[in-house]
Amino acid sequence: MKTIVFIGSNQFGTSHEALRAAKEMGYSVILFTDKRQHLQHHKFPDVDQIVYFHDLFDEIQVLKELEALKTSGKQLCACVSFIDPFVSYTAKLASELGLFRLSADALAIMENKIKVRDQLKHLPTSPFYAVYDSHTSIKDFTKKNELSIPLIIKSPVSNGSKDVFLAETAEEFKVNLQSLHNQTPDLPILIEEYLIGPQYLVEVLVLNGHIEIVCVIEQETTYPDIFIVVGYQFPAQLKDDEYLSLTKSVQDIIQQLGLQNGSCHLEMKNVHGAWKLVEINPRMSGGAMNRIIEEGTGINLVKEILKLNVGEEVSLIRSRDFHVYAKYLTFETSGKLLHVTGEDLAWEHDGVKYVYVKPIVGKIVTAPYSMGNRYACVIAAANSPEGAKATALSAAQEIKFYVEPF
Repeated sequence: MKTIVFIGSNQFGTSHEALRAAKEMGYSVILFTDKRQHLQHHKFPDVDQIVYFHDLFDEIQVLKELEALKTSGKQLCACVSFIDPFVSYTAKLASELGLFRLSADALAIMENKIKVRDQLKHLPTSPFYAVYDSHTSIKDFTKKNELSIPLIIKSPVSNGSKDVFLAETAEEFKVNLQSLHNQTPDLPILIEEYLIGPQYLVEVLVLNGHIEIVCVIEQETTYPDIFIVVGYQFPAQLKDDEYLSLTKSVQDIIQQLGLQNGSCHLEMKNVHGAWKLVEINPRMSGGAMNRIIEEGTGINLVKEILKLNVGEEVSLIRSRDFHVYAKYLTFETSGKLLHVTGEDLAWEHDGVKYVYVKPIVGKIVTAPYSMGNRYACVIAAANSPEGAKATALSAAQEIKFYVEPF
């Protein structure tokens, strides 16, 4: 049986949709996981077999299990991952098995934000950055960089906007730096220029060195100091010259990183007409991104990425052309979720294509500190950007969460 093995998955979003796409493509789907709660098959109805590992980075055991699958009659066609931190690791496993060769070294660079900055430091898209290590005095490091404040402080392996802080004063800089150092004393810390301007997400697929920009989506955040995206507008409303300069900037970044085969997404800011790289990740964006792209273009990007991995012909031809807006909901306070209403009412709005409510009654919900603290999503499509956004926002207002605060 032709088989695709997935290393890790979330219960929602891109990685979960990839499991369904693989099943629809006719493959047997096997999931390797290090989360015991994922052994409940009802959470992954498209998975034929779930294998638990205490440590997914135990390469000897993982390769042993992969060889066992081959011995049992499985024809391994791909070994893939859509989640951090397994992307480059899985690419290396696939290469060892003689499967499609993704650019594992380039993907590994993208998994470390400091390595990305070092690799791209000579490009005009690179902002000011500095690196703090544990051998340096925080007081001295603060003094050295205080003239560059405001600054962003982040872990080099952060994802989903976790462990990212804005420091607007020298005291905030020192306190946040100390806090992050206390959390991860053995890791260096990345300090970056605080970029001001509209932010865009760029989904990219690269095959044999050919860089294909699948889409550009404008991102919206609620608060300037909390980097949680709550709105996505597809396609981004860019002028022709802005799009051309963005394309050139993205191509330069991808080429400098050496990505020849694989997918990634970039977050770029337009700072007074100049494009600056916020960050790059070695995978497709998570959450409802696949649905946003598919509703707008007809392209199931997850499926096309899987095609790349199994050696099938990739097609990025658009079959539809709609404006799409996705609205995510967060909480301002933390507490216990008592009740949720309005999901059915949200679906009744003309143009709504997707409604998802994440938390279960009785669970603890929190104010946002990462992308994982977005608790509902509504996607709407229309013939205009204004229409799509108005519908999504109106439908999202139907959803009511009742929370017992702590």
